[in-house]
Amino acid sequence: MTQSAPIENASALYRRHVERLVSATTESLSEAGYDRLLLHSGRPRLRFQDDHAPAFRAHPHFVHWVPLPRHADGMLEFSPGARPRLWMVVPEDFWHAPPAPAADWWADQLDIEIVADREGWAHRLGQGGATALIAEPDDFPELGGDADVNPAGLLARLDEARTVKSDYEIACLREANRRAVAGHRAAERAFRDGESELGIHAAYAAASGQDPDVLPYGSIVALNEHCAILHYQYRSPRRPEAARSFLIDAGADCLGYAADITRTHSRDDGEFAELVEAVDALQQRIVERTVQDRAFVDLHLETHRGIADILRSSGICSLEVDAMLEAGVTSRFFPHGLGHFLGVQVHDVAGQRDRSGTALPPPADHPFLRLTRDLEAGNVVTVEPGLYFIPQLLDPLRESQLRRAIDWDRVDALAPYGGIRVEDDVLVGRESAVNLTREAFAEAG
Repeated sequence: MTQSAPIENASALYRRHVERLVSATTESLSEAGYDRLLLHSGRPRLRFQDDHAPAFRAHPHFVHWVPLPRHADGMLEFSPGARPRLWMVVPEDFWHAPPAPAADWWADQLDIEIVADREGWAHRLGQGGATALIAEPDDFPELGGDADVNPAGLLARLDEARTVKSDYEIACLREANRRAVAGHRAAERAFRDGESELGIHAAYAAASGQDPDVLPYGSIVALNEHCAILHYQYRSPRRPEAARSFLIDAGADCLGYAADITRTHSRDDGEFAELVEAVDALQQRIVERTVQDRAFVDLHLETHRGIADILRSSGICSLEVDAMLEAGVTSRFFPHGLGHFLGVQVHDVAGQRDRSGTALPPPADHPFLRLTRDLEAGNVVTVEPGLYFIPQLLDPLRESQLRRAIDWDRVDALAPYGGIRVEDDVLVGRESAVNLTREAFAEAG
């Protein structure tokens, strides 16, 4: 049994991807003063006083090179001028299924050594000159002077190399979106059929073809007031008496690359459904502006202006747009950031520093914004505006000088619906954006 290629033209795309990594990593090692790079995939960690571990996911820098997102204790070794070498651990174990063998479409780009356990590659730690090891430090307590673990300068360079995606990575992200969209369509049908949160999530997993342990993050499956909990973490098995609204933030995996998609649905027509349409239209306008050299902070601030427009035009807030923004009213209804980098991590690296490595902290008034740099062609980002009715955030407005500017009867009528978020995965282009998520929905009909 061998791995099939889940993306078209996989062999050629992966070959060019590795060639690009070899070139970039050679330069990074030279700049940082290292002769060799080791990338460990990580290992499962048992729960306290237990013999079970949470679902394992390999470290992202390993997956950036090797399409084995669930491979434990593997090691990728790279020295400039030599072929990359993968030490692939295949335990002699009758308790668990062995890892799948290396697939032909990617295996010929690496020298692969099969070993029974980590001792099969441990001897490499002290060989090969100045060595950098990217790994969880607790996995290597015995290192001593054999390697530098996670040297900051090199790690920053490796992070930066992940911000612009290769054609192979974009193909993986496209396929992840296709899988996620199949799940989202099934989830909406389950909501319309009156399913519970747990039932909806089961429908999502089945349609996306992914076990929950494989999904890149824990799905948010929220009905009614739960839609106002930004990272709602439970899935009730009880069918609600009245399912008014449904928010699902759920992704899918392809070779370690993640889709991250959110949709909000209303059971019936009416004011909440109109607000969903308004947020969706705003989201698409912002996506159109997600292009090279655009400052993502500016896009975030434009989104707040758009939320202010919605609040005013819907009659929820009577303030003028500029007054609303100056008073921070929109942050009460849209408290999170517009989006983030996406790749082998859902919240991918290097979002809050520029290309030279200089820190770019978020604006003081918008501390939860995860992406603060100017965009570059080849970045993949999420664009996810929201509008929520969160009592913890809105109640202080009731007691403030702004209380008369808010239609509280309207807010109280909308609070049982929770809130709205619309999120797509977007490939930044030089002159236009490519919406990977809407492409996948269009393909699915």
